Amino acid sequence: MPLDPETRALIDELVSGSPPGEAVGVPDASLHSSLRERRIVGPGVALVRDLTIPSPAGGIPARLYHPAPDNPATGCAVFFHGGGYVFGNLDTHDHIARLLAAESRAAVVAVDYRLAPQHRFPAAVEDAFTATRWVAEHATRLGVDAARLAVVGDSAGGGLAAAVALLVRDGGPPLAAQVLIYPVIDLTGYPVTADTPYPSRIAHGEGCFLTTAAMQHVVEQYLADPADAADFRASPIRAADLSGAAPALVVSAEFDPLRDEAEAYARALAAVGVPATTVRINGGVHGMFGLGPLLPLSRHAELPVIALLRDTLQPPQR
Repeated sequence: MPLDPETRALIDELVSGSPPGEAVGVPDASLHSSLRERRIVGPGVALVRDLTIPSPAGGIPARLYHPAPDNPATGCAVFFHGGGYVFGNLDTHDHIARLLAAESRAAVVAVDYRLAPQHRFPAAVEDAFTATRWVAEHATRLGVDAARLAVVGDSAGGGLAAAVALLVRDGGPPLAAQVLIYPVIDLTGYPVTADTPYPSRIAHGEGCFLTTAAMQHVVEQYLADPADAADFRASPIRAADLSGAAPALVVSAEFDPLRDEAEAYARALAAVGVPATTVRINGGVHGMFGLGPLLPLSRHAELPVIALLRDTLQPPQR
């Protein structure tokens, strides 16, 4: 199906309002600038509290969103924001964390991992792994159930969530689910060539908000050594063994250059016995999640994620 007119109008508005040169950088900056201007905010959550997670590299800022702190412990989604590993923080994705907590009725801990180019790979994935383990170890303090944890991320954050889901197989804690929203799954193959195994990198590499040029920029900023692209912590689909990972929900968008690698990852997980569900948003684009007030189509991406978190992380009904 063609790109719907509302989505095209939003993309054109964001691109036209971007500073010169930003089109070859990380587009999330223009997106979140627009959100601030339009006062797009997430729903209210009963408890929102800033945290600092200790790590060998220093404290990792984080934020707890708890929809029912006085009730019995609920499950928790550890959330990693998008932004191409170079942009984003707790505030840029506050509306998404609020949305997840309010509508799933599970707690959310959003993680402000270190960003490139000041902190290159593997700093972000180290912070994501450390934060996930910390949430499990401090579950009682947070009012959550360590037996019902999920990792969730959009874009670069989706790549981090996928990497953490592999890392915890050996280092714990067990996860109930991994939710990957149009994730960055493979940093190999840039610059993109005609023989790419992911045709969407070419078919939707321009004019659909996220561009292949922007992804090339991400790779250059995030990886100090191009050879690191083959490391599964940077490119989860390159892992030698995917078995034993948590059940996965992968949300892809039709007009996203990352569509094919996201869907390939779901197939690769399923091939080794990991339950994996793919939801492709027809007419959707990268960055659409959380844009309900601007883009009604985004609800098609949000609802399956919320349903999975609600069904997986909520306490069993007595």
